[in-house]
Amino acid sequence: MIIYTENITSRFSYIVQTILGNHITITHLKEVYINSSLQKINYSNTKINQEELWIKPHSLLLEKNIQEQHIEVFKWNNLPVFFKTEGDIPFDFFAAAFYLISRYEEYLPHKKDMYGRYAHENSIAYQHQFLQQPLINLWLQELVKQFSLKLQQQTVFSYVPSYDIDIAYSYQHHSLYKNLGGFAKDFFKANLTSLKERLSVCFGNKKDPFDVYEFLDKLHQQYQLQPIYFFLLAAKRKGYDKNILPQHNAMKALIKKHATNKIYQVGIHPSWQSANNENILANEINTLSTITNKPVNASRQHYINFHLPTTYRLLIKNNIQHDYSMGYGSINGFRASYTLPFQWYDLLNETITSLTIHPFCFMEANAIFEQKISPTQAAEELQNYFDIVQKVQGQLITIFHNHFITTQPQWLAWRKLYLSFLSKNFNSTKE
Repeated sequence: MIIYTENITSRFSYIVQTILGNHITITHLKEVYINSSLQKINYSNTKINQEELWIKPHSLLLEKNIQEQHIEVFKWNNLPVFFKTEGDIPFDFFAAAFYLISRYEEYLPHKKDMYGRYAHENSIAYQHQFLQQPLINLWLQELVKQFSLKLQQQTVFSYVPSYDIDIAYSYQHHSLYKNLGGFAKDFFKANLTSLKERLSVCFGNKKDPFDVYEFLDKLHQQYQLQPIYFFLLAAKRKGYDKNILPQHNAMKALIKKHATNKIYQVGIHPSWQSANNENILANEINTLSTITNKPVNASRQHYINFHLPTTYRLLIKNNIQHDYSMGYGSINGFRASYTLPFQWYDLLNETITSLTIHPFCFMEANAIFEQKISPTQAAEELQNYFDIVQKVQGQLITIFHNHFITTQPQWLAWRKLYLSFLSKNFNSTKE
């Protein structure tokens, strides 16, 4: 494929490479374009010939600043689109895709949510009700179908289960002070179920309810899955960071067990305390590297607490190559309207970076605490994400927490949801 444009900007090159692949020829020489035997896309103000897909440009990819953009959403082949122009398709596909995938809107003035994060209500995806769609993938699929585009970048559906280990154990391996405090709290609240469970675990008569690691191992083996685990390793228990301290031998053993499994990946789950503190982040990454005896190259922010471009720049500075935070910690859906890994574009520096972004679209904690839906409704939502990501041959990444898929009565339905999802959609090796 060859693409003609009068101005080869950094933004245009980035979005072409991201969506169409690295083997696309981009030229500003009209004669080279006309004489080429390759499939043609003309990204200019004037149509050149009948054997091309003509996309008339919006101004966004020619600009070098960040400013409010006029967004008017309308429908094209039953899909929401914006940046209306007058080419063979009625919108600038490249500019619209860039706006969404670069998270352009997150650089503009916006309201924060209760945690100080970018509030999903600001996004055009939420406001125009396409947050539940990987819209860029759907646009591309429609273009391929309508104009018989032959893409060199062929993708295959894949599923990556991921787990945030915020609190590795409920009762075991916590300090005596914490367990005594919990015991007293349960006693005075007459919470007999919790009281009995705590005593049974502490006296070695029952397995810790958060210890679901063997259960997950069996699932991964049964369905031939290659998961990634993110461990929270804050040096101090504080605020939202309630992990078992990383110097505890049990915590080290748990991490090593997962890091030595050949089909597992282990990444850092940067603490809330590390969000704006480079030293704390570096120390947490170094702690994980020391425990695993491996370099740490994958990360996901605790509480999905990230801010552009600051957080991603800090990760790059600390040699993180893969980030799994691209989603909301307040609602499920496609934050970047895309469901394949992509390089992060630093919009302030106008550069393609070394950081690969892996978007997720479903986290059980969102369904439970933010959307406040039932396990049955969440199961339907998760299945819808599976179906649409499979349709566009994308990568589905889900987030579960060990302490929400236990056999405790309040969480058992969520554990069953996960079991049912895997059973329905993946082949078992135990059939």
